[in-house]
Amino acid sequence: MIPAKPGVTMKSLAQQMAVYAAYHRDTRNKATHFIGVPLIVLALMMPLTWLRLELAGFEITLAALALVILLVYYLLLDAALALAVAVVLVLLLYLAGVLAGSAASTQGWLIAGAAFGSGWVFQLLGHWLEGRRPALVDNLFQVFVAPIFLVAEIFFLCGLRAQLHHEVQRLSHSY
Repeated sequence: MIPAKPGVTMKSLAQQMAVYAAYHRDTRNKATHFIGVPLIVLALMMPLTWLRLELAGFEITLAALALVILLVYYLLLDAALALAVAVVLVLLLYLAGVLAGSAASTQGWLIAGAAFGSGWVFQLLGHWLEGRRPALVDNLFQVFVAPIFLVAEIFFLCGLRAQLHHEVQRLSHSY
């Protein structure tokens, strides 16, 4: 476990992914999440691109700031997976900026709403197929685990990070 502050520990990546994995055993459910999670992330990033802050003399969107914070968290868990997730999230951030435009608009809100709604339809369809409710119903923090979990699943499918995969599978049976 990684110490977060004195007396408080952060669960390891394997522990956090094990909780998520317990709710995502069905291949069809996992497949729907590869569509649903990016759509939801994209939808959430779009309005956050309209909100800008000045930080150390630079203008930054709230979407970029949120992305940096999330990636720092992922780096604390696993550097290789964090870098892989960073590629995906930066691409989604770029796409969100393109789709959202430079200022809030009806079209931007409609696109974000359609992406958000579609993403949840895929998520809920997957959980219906699995016969288990989404992990975030029991622990809202699981929404932050989803992107790194999906990237890890790609690593696992490619035969990478076998020890992590084994540990996640072992731990997931206790949830």
